[in-house]
Amino acid sequence: MHRRIASYATTFAALALTLTACATSTKTTATESAATSPSVSGSSTSTGNSTAKGEVVIGAADFSESALLAQMYAQLLTKAGYTTKLQTVGKRELYEPALEQGQIDVVPDYLATMAEFLNAKVNGAKAATAPIATSDAAATAAALRTIATPLGLTVLEPSKAIDANAFAVTKAYAAAHKLKTLSDLGASGLSVNLAATEECPTRPFCGIALKDKYGIKIAKNDPLGFGTTQTKQAVKSGKDDLGLVGSTDGTLDSFGLVILEDDKHIQLADNLVAIVGKKFATDTALAAALNALNAALTTTDLAALEVKVDGERQKPADVAKAYLTSKGLL
Repeated sequence: MHRRIASYATTFAALALTLTACATSTKTTATESAATSPSVSGSSTSTGNSTAKGEVVIGAADFSESALLAQMYAQLLTKAGYTTKLQTVGKRELYEPALEQGQIDVVPDYLATMAEFLNAKVNGAKAATAPIATSDAAATAAALRTIATPLGLTVLEPSKAIDANAFAVTKAYAAAHKLKTLSDLGASGLSVNLAATEECPTRPFCGIALKDKYGIKIAKNDPLGFGTTQTKQAVKSGKDDLGLVGSTDGTLDSFGLVILEDDKHIQLADNLVAIVGKKFATDTALAAALNALNAALTTTDLAALEVKVDGERQKPADVAKAYLTSKGLL
């Protein structure tokens, strides 16, 4: 998703950030401060009437799928007797340190992406030549836990649902240049403008893979976000040629877009997974509540839910409640 991983540990050495958080699914601002560790501040939405099991701060990245999953987590944990608070905290470079420091308690994430993110953080430049993520979810989860556990993080059971990075062009562009795969685009010699996240050029499952694995020439990175309406509209209008989207995005057809096949299989086991911070790292009741969702949610389900949120503009909270009720989880 997402949405994805930084390639070098030097990212973290220079990280001095304040997280500005809010309770909506709109993007928040991350500003640099003189502090050496991130802190979370801002308004938030609390749910639940009992504090018997404590307050759980649920973080979400700044795109709609993450907001939807955070809503599901909140509703499940409220039912389980927790008080919950939702905070949108931007990208992984912000929320992962906050998880370690107990400022955020749980976030929805992506298995392979988080594995390589922490691999780079812990192992530095060695991570580039010794990846731990594979196409096998169980093996990737095990590898992630070996790195996450010493940091005080708990990796819950991966979901059956997978949403990986994907790259889309207009149907007209694909037809004009005879493109079906990312290899076709690389072989064409075309220079493209890419609509993606700000950090995509430095992430191994994003800009680095496009250039190094596929030989795609990227003239410019247009920082419009992961799978956002702005990204898809920029590709549709011709302002940009290629857009970073989710592999489960059900709205692409309405924009006249088509995904180019990842024929070299650079995207690995990006199953959805809950990452729990140190405050609730050993809380079995919390783990059971969220693992119930992971056991139920499929890739097909996720694609249908995204259509409701992104295509039909339904509220993530309403979509989450309807889905969880339909699965007997509420």
